[in-house]
Amino acid sequence: MSEIRKPKAMRHNLVRALPVIAVLAALTLLLPWLHVPAQEGADYARTGINLLLFDRGILRLIPLAAAAVLALLVGLSLLARANRAGVRALVVLFSVAVMGSIYTLLTAKVTADASGLMPQPFLVAHLQIGFWAFLLLSLVGLVVALMALRQPATYVVLTAMGVVWLLPILWLVITSLRAESGAYTTYIIPKGWTLSNYTRLFTETEQFNFPRWYLNTLWVSVVTCIITTTLVLMVAYTLSRLRFPARRAFLNLGLIIAMFPGFMSMIAVYHILKAVGLAKSLISLILVYSGGGVLGYTIAKGFFDTIPRSLDEAALIDGASKNTVFWKIILPSSRPILVYTAITAFIAPWVDFIFVSVIMKDDYANYTVALGLFKMLEREHIYQYFTRFCAGAVLVAIPITLLFIRIQKFYVEGVTGGAVKG
Repeated sequence: MSEIRKPKAMRHNLVRALPVIAVLAALTLLLPWLHVPAQEGADYARTGINLLLFDRGILRLIPLAAAAVLALLVGLSLLARANRAGVRALVVLFSVAVMGSIYTLLTAKVTADASGLMPQPFLVAHLQIGFWAFLLLSLVGLVVALMALRQPATYVVLTAMGVVWLLPILWLVITSLRAESGAYTTYIIPKGWTLSNYTRLFTETEQFNFPRWYLNTLWVSVVTCIITTTLVLMVAYTLSRLRFPARRAFLNLGLIIAMFPGFMSMIAVYHILKAVGLAKSLISLILVYSGGGVLGYTIAKGFFDTIPRSLDEAALIDGASKNTVFWKIILPSSRPILVYTAITAFIAPWVDFIFVSVIMKDDYANYTVALGLFKMLEREHIYQYFTRFCAGAVLVAIPITLLFIRIQKFYVEGVTGGAVKG
């Protein structure tokens, strides 16, 4: 194995700290992890090994205990020889320990309350020093191990954040494949696996017409994306290139209006749409989303400010009109901001819940997926439809995720380019 190289002082100090952290993390399993309030005729163990020892809650400790013991063994091996393989193994083990701790934190209340052995409802305050020490040491060990591998500080932070953010996504996907009904379970790994939650979304449409809602959302998002992108780029280019009376006042007014949350005007907008006969229609959603989206012209304007004016002047000298300059010269060279504007315009109606719930009221056929999926969580439906809700959430996330991954490069360029002179 290759030795961990310079700067030796910093590198060797970090490596020497890793076994200490691993040993302390393993010892925390012997500290109190859970405080169970006293109950007459009951005697509960207070050690980490017996954490949540009801309703098979001890299984939650397996990844934590395994990670701690393995980290201890690998850490001790580093005392004899510091090598990258050992440090990388500790990165994996500390990552597992962090994820296991967060999982335990998120599921402790469900397990404790479902057991019926707690004399009172479980509170986070019942978790004792053993749990918090293990979580803190795991995080510190992960950071130190990454630094020992010469990973930049940004990688360390992003790795820790990524570990936390991936857990809910993983839980959502697993729950969508669960065969058992119900929203509340004391376990996370399903007892049975099935794809029926996905198929039933499209076959059992009497109560919840998911295919219709999905198409509604797709139609509104695509049309809104086209209209908003066109208007935003035209307005941004006009404000960037042209000088006309009240231009500065217009810029300031648009900036101030954009600062106010959109839901402040929803009731007024609803009554206006109702007065003109457009309430409870998909057209009303398109008009409102497109109108509100135009206020996002500031980033696009900042991007156009970075494009040399010499391109415009050269085209005008050759006889091109301002309209031709925009559509044939400026726009083709502005793909990053075009992509950024299109994505933001598409995502807004795709995920919106508040406004569509105000506009649509009880018009079941014109629901979008956000409002329709929320109806599955109502008290009378949640037990039967919760796993289908999770399946629907996965299906809603897939198009946005794939789209963003495919054009992420242009999205980042659009944001950074617009931040230069915005």
